[in-house]
Amino acid sequence: MNTPTKPVRTRFAPSPTGYMHIGNLRTALYTYLIAKKYGGTFILRIEDTDRERYVEGAVD
Repeated sequence: MNTPTKPVRTRFAPSPTGYMHIGNLRTALYTYLIAKKYGGTFILRIEDTDRERYVEGAVD
């Protein structure tokens, strides 16, 4: 695998419509490790656009 020429920026953007599950954690871990491997940035962004299905405490 070649080293990218642009800085790597990965993100994990869960929606607070429910609690985290193992699939969410796996995806977050993979994107974090890719960013770390290439000296990039990992961004955690909470996608709070679906207010109707928002679960209180899901972000905590």
